[in-house]
Amino acid sequence: MEKIITRQIRVGRVKIGGGAPVSIQSMTKTDTRDVSATVRQIKGLEKAGCGIVRVAIKDFEAASAIKAIKRKINLPLVADIHFDYRLALCAIENGADKIRLNPGNIYKENEIKEVVRLAKKKKISIRVGANSGSIRDRGQGARGKERSTVEGMVKSVMDYIKILERMDFYDIIVSLKASDVVSTIGAYKLFSKKSKYPLHLGITAAGPVSTGIVKSAIGIGSLLLDGIGDTIRVSLTGDPLEEVIAAKNILQALNLRNFGPEIISCPTCGRCQVDLQNIAEQISSRLKGQGRKEQIKIAIMGCEVNGPGEAKEADIGIACGKGSGVIFKKGKIVKRVKEKDIVKELLKEL
Repeated sequence: MEKIITRQIRVGRVKIGGGAPVSIQSMTKTDTRDVSATVRQIKGLEKAGCGIVRVAIKDFEAASAIKAIKRKINLPLVADIHFDYRLALCAIENGADKIRLNPGNIYKENEIKEVVRLAKKKKISIRVGANSGSIRDRGQGARGKERSTVEGMVKSVMDYIKILERMDFYDIIVSLKASDVVSTIGAYKLFSKKSKYPLHLGITAAGPVSTGIVKSAIGIGSLLLDGIGDTIRVSLTGDPLEEVIAAKNILQALNLRNFGPEIISCPTCGRCQVDLQNIAEQISSRLKGQGRKEQIKIAIMGCEVNGPGEAKEADIGIACGKGSGVIFKKGKIVKRVKEKDIVKELLKEL
């Protein structure tokens, strides 16, 4: 894939755009006013591999809590602002590394300019974050819901950016999220033809974990394959750790980032004569527990159809037969082991 190079900005110490690695974001699900709970969740997200974290700012107490939260965390902190521009001002004064503004509910030019002046002074960035559910202008002459959503989001963002640019402010990142995958892809593609500001990718309100991961993988993954996107957030109705894990899997599947060993395993069928599911789960669990970061491909295969080929092509692999398996390293057979010893021996060879 050929990456579209965008303008580079910083969020704390993290670079976004300009050829920097695609970063992973998530958002806390705690009440931001509860500092200890929010800090605890942020530390868990950091340990899971999150690079930037966002918190909801629904009142001045939440905005003020940023100061205490920042003292106890390492990740850059983004303040999510809606409806009241004064919350953005308070969040910036309390140390937010980036502000997210929604063009659909903070749109008065004098209020936007107040936020921009303080962001310039504090040298922080602003995300212009449009959501299909809150856009004010759905486009002139638009035909059909999808086109209306796409054109409306892009127009909303472009008009908003002009206000920031008139104030010589360019530390801007953009998101154009819809719950509909096709509309989201269309909006990002249209915007990327018009502007070189970095893009924050995501499918908003993607749903529960099982379906939300599918929608996010399709939407975010297809855009990344087209070279579009500089940072991603997988939005799920569930534990935010699931968001980070899904984001890592998307980036690793596209060879954009490496987060440790990659396991290839067959789905199993009637030919399989070992408990491959248990073997794969044990190896995966042990590797996570070891916290390994090497870029290694591990094949765990259940029969002779694709097993030997996949195992040979991986860095290390096992191709199983009846109650046993053959371990390959760098394409060569190194030993045959019984089913009960597969996990132990494969990890030993690894």
